[in-house]
Amino acid sequence: MKHKLTDKTFGMIMLGCDKNRVDGERLLGEIRSRGCKITNDLYDAQILIVNTCAFLNAARKEAIDTILEGDALRKGKLEKIVVSGCLPQKFIGELYPALTEADVFLGISDAEELFPALERAYSGERVNAVGCGNQTETPKTRLVSTPAHYKYLKIAEGCSNHCTYCLIPKIRGRYVSYPIDDLVKEAELLGKTQELLLVAQDVSRYGEDQGENKLTELLCRLSALDNIAHIRLLYCYPEKIGNGLIDCIKAHEKILPYLDIPMQHSEDRILKLMGRKGTRKEYLELIQRLKAEIPKIAIRSTFISGFPSETEEEHEGLKSFLKEAKLNNCGFFAYSREKETPAYQMQGQILASVKRRRVKELYAAQAEVSRENLKQYVGKTINVVLDGFDEEKGLFAGRAYFQAPEIDGAVYFSAASAAVGEILPVKIGRTDEYDLYGTYEEENK
Repeated sequence: MKHKLTDKTFGMIMLGCDKNRVDGERLLGEIRSRGCKITNDLYDAQILIVNTCAFLNAARKEAIDTILEGDALRKGKLEKIVVSGCLPQKFIGELYPALTEADVFLGISDAEELFPALERAYSGERVNAVGCGNQTETPKTRLVSTPAHYKYLKIAEGCSNHCTYCLIPKIRGRYVSYPIDDLVKEAELLGKTQELLLVAQDVSRYGEDQGENKLTELLCRLSALDNIAHIRLLYCYPEKIGNGLIDCIKAHEKILPYLDIPMQHSEDRILKLMGRKGTRKEYLELIQRLKAEIPKIAIRSTFISGFPSETEEEHEGLKSFLKEAKLNNCGFFAYSREKETPAYQMQGQILASVKRRRVKELYAAQAEVSRENLKQYVGKTINVVLDGFDEEKGLFAGRAYFQAPEIDGAVYFSAASAAVGEILPVKIGRTDEYDLYGTYEEENK
């Protein structure tokens, strides 16, 4: 029986980070370019794509479970399952013979191979097309999966930092910057965008693989685009934040005064074991400098708790660092022991129960800091971009400039009516540890 792929209905499940989301959007772009139907109702999908993460063991388990659950849909309309992303990119040797539920495997940069692989699959093959695409080319097309007012722009692939706990270089390869002209064109094609979020494993290293850091040049080019209202920087490594980037943020109103700086720990011995290049003193000096140079700066960071041999004293040191640094937003993660990383072999692995306790204590310490940070907004009117309506709270949900989508707190507010993507003046009435609550009224304008 002849199968015409353009008549098929596609569904997608996206797992993992925002970089992975962009990879999924490239696949959706390929599907749209062929004129195929895309559905959000997986029960209507004839072809299901599961775009996977493989960063941690928990993510790999989630991906496998999702694929197995998807296979149950074959009792209905589902005909083929495509597994894409980090999991097959790294583990195709194990996956292909074992995961027979999948008909097609694609890696992180194989979007253009989707339809040729599906043609083969409908001819009766199981297809391994991992690594067959162009690994360094920016995408020809994307279908944005986020709300229309904010979009991600992935400016580089891979990572060359080789932190001792991290699998990313083994999954995504060495750091490769996409050409500036291609990125500017991609940003233009995204259309009217309230907030463009720049992402990569290390945004602050952009261009260095080609011989020269070109992040500020890219930011200047993007700031000149009429369709881009604001730019947000995620994943800037602390040692790469220098005068050039600081001056660029100060010079361009479109660049939000917000930096995501993954520090991962505060104590010097642990940082050295992690393969990180900073020290507690240097991190605190950078934070104070940023606050002095850019008074409205909001700083986010992530930290790993329970790294091998981390002592209670070093854990307490990280808690005291949080109280001193007074960061706006933080994420905390228990160390995950990953094979093929140097940290896997390190002595002094920490019990899971201890790691859970430490993470809980870190969140409690940061909650106090966050509540104090947010108190300054009570009684004031701040600009908030509307992301949608929270059915559970019965309130509109949006974000101020110091809140990135999906990872930071939110501003919840009441209003007679409001449009997604609109920037509204919201008068703040109260706060909890991470969120603000207020009202939008015409007189706030």
